[in-house]
Amino acid sequence: MHAPWQSWLWVHEMSQRMSPLSRRKKFQLISRPEHALGNEERTAQHLIVEGYAPAQMIEDLRKYQAELEIQNKALRYSQQEAEGASERFATLFSNVPLALMVVDEEGLVLASNAMALRHFQPLESDPPLNFLLPFISADHTDDVAVSFLSAKSEGTSQINEVVFLAGSKGVFTGDLHIARIESPQNELAHFICAIIDQGPLLAQRFALQESASILRQRNEDLLLSENRMAAIINSSLDAILCIDENQCITVFNPAATTLFQCPVDLALGSKLGRFLPAVETALASNRVPVQAMLGEFQATTLLGVEIFVEISVSFERRLRPRPPLLNAPLTEKEWRVENGQYGHVKTIFARDLTAKKLAEAQRLALETQLRESQKMQAMGTMAGGIAHDFNNILSAILGNVDLAKQDTAFDSPALPSLQEIDKAGRRARDLVRQILTFSRNERPKRTALQLAEIVHETARLVKVTLPPSVSLQVVIAKDSEPVLADATQVEQALLNLCTNAILAIGAERGSVTVELGAAELDHANGNRIGLAPARYVTLTVRDTGNGMSPTTLERIFEPFFTTRQVGQGTGLGLSVVHGIMQTHQGGIDVKSTPGQGSEFTLYFPSTLEKVVASTEPAPPTHVQGRGRHVMYVDDDQALVFLVTRVLKRKGFVVTAYTDPREARAALQANPLAFDLLVTDYNMPGFSGLDLLREAKEIRPDLPVALASGYVTPEIEHNAMQGGASALIYKPNDVNELCETVQRLISDRDAR
Repeated sequence: MHAPWQSWLWVHEMSQRMSPLSRRKKFQLISRPEHALGNEERTAQHLIVEGYAPAQMIEDLRKYQAELEIQNKALRYSQQEAEGASERFATLFSNVPLALMVVDEEGLVLASNAMALRHFQPLESDPPLNFLLPFISADHTDDVAVSFLSAKSEGTSQINEVVFLAGSKGVFTGDLHIARIESPQNELAHFICAIIDQGPLLAQRFALQESASILRQRNEDLLLSENRMAAIINSSLDAILCIDENQCITVFNPAATTLFQCPVDLALGSKLGRFLPAVETALASNRVPVQAMLGEFQATTLLGVEIFVEISVSFERRLRPRPPLLNAPLTEKEWRVENGQYGHVKTIFARDLTAKKLAEAQRLALETQLRESQKMQAMGTMAGGIAHDFNNILSAILGNVDLAKQDTAFDSPALPSLQEIDKAGRRARDLVRQILTFSRNERPKRTALQLAEIVHETARLVKVTLPPSVSLQVVIAKDSEPVLADATQVEQALLNLCTNAILAIGAERGSVTVELGAAELDHANGNRIGLAPARYVTLTVRDTGNGMSPTTLERIFEPFFTTRQVGQGTGLGLSVVHGIMQTHQGGIDVKSTPGQGSEFTLYFPSTLEKVVASTEPAPPTHVQGRGRHVMYVDDDQALVFLVTRVLKRKGFVVTAYTDPREARAALQANPLAFDLLVTDYNMPGFSGLDLLREAKEIRPDLPVALASGYVTPEIEHNAMQGGASALIYKPNDVNELCETVQRLISDRDAR
């Protein structure tokens, strides 16, 4: 039994097939008037039909009957074909993988296939599919109704992504295709509706959209990362170069442009060996790990200047081929390396070591200066200790020689010997003073003075001992500026330079020139000498001697370094000059060429202070002890013996001790028995400063004098703070010692 819509389709098709038969010409019987007929004609009137004879009519009827039979056969065939087509359409309608429905214009579902029921009524308990609109979501109901009206007028209509209600399974999304089909007149319009489920496609689309969104985000992150990496590379202080497997440069950052003095366009595409040949060789050996610090290498700039750089390298291996940078195409085989990967990129980091090398050179220079300073400081400390002991010996020698000369007759043959001993002792005393000048680190007592006076006085002393083959020339600039200096130390420095100049000439004929002038130092010359740019007064000693080699120049200021033969020099002359100029905040510039002589220039900072005229020293006074009691303390027995004899000759009563503790005990026993205490500063176990403090506690008004061969500002400050009345410098003349003793006693009596 066919469904109503199936019967309607069959009837419609059969009516179309039968329409040719209904349009065939029909036969019509026509009667003739009797008055127009004869007798015979009237007899045959009923036997003639429209010009056909009965026989002919029979023949036509037979033909017509045959034609009807043919049409009946065709009709039966058409009916069979219609039934087959109907069955095939029903099968197709039921089994097509689309949800199909026949719906009238009121939304009544006239027919639906299995797929439609599977979508809209998945379970028997779900509402039946009677009307279509209840199964459409409220958001799309109006759109679907408009689409049906459009299909009714236009024949077809389509609406996409309609949300349908799927019973217990919720909802699904699909495209609704509507087509109007023929229906009997005066009946409601019928439509066949096809619903294509877009759920899988939408899921794929959503997945693709999500993938596309993720891909866009990754691309943005990648672009951001590339921009960040480019910013890091471009702002890096180190030169960064990337090279491909052919050792060609592909990245050349601004720091590399500055380091190698090469524009980017000239560097890109060139070989690495153009700038780093040693690194190119090292990388070509394939023995470099993925991340490596290669160390220090020599590089070459575009202009050919050699520089030193520190190299580190990083490898990046490619897993996919990439097109070549140049136009020449390369095959995949050419790109693929032996281990199955596609080429590699090496990133080279080059750090400029120019500043480091310069700093290292400066550090080495400073270390050398520090070692020299420490060496000179150590030598100074040693010299100070030696000078202390040597001073005691010289004091004993000079004092006893002076006493011996006093006891010797004028015409005694021993007097010349004593005078030679005195002369040698005084030279030894000057040598000790040079050692102490070298070893002292304290600031000198500088006053404003004109160096011209010191130059003239020193020249007078030098001329006394000048060999006949050597001439001395003195050149003094007019209106020489004053300097802050210690006259004795400047004279000592100038005397040492003149002595060295005379010794450098030797037995040959030559000349020594002493020149006083002024100079304005700039930054370059100031840095070379170690002085700040300013105006300086210069004191130059120039000779025509044999000069010095560069090796000798490096050591001339070392203590006890000398190139003279034994007996011609101690090696302390230039060291003393160096120490004097340091204490005067000045510098020394030395120029010398072997065979052409040497030139020493002393730089003294000029001053605006006015020069104060010096006063004449007071004449020596006649010392008379008159029985005054003096306590003398020294750990050196020879000095105790000497001072005791000297003071007793001047009329003093002397009590001497070699142990400061015994002296303290004697003072505690009878504090008022002594008029003056003279003590040595450096004594083992109990210094003169300790004895000074003990004496002041025992008798505050007792004058105390400290004697030392090495008086520093610290010693002087501590002595004066402890209550010392005077400081006596050793070695000294016996007359100077006696005058100091009498002055201290007289000052006490005056109070």
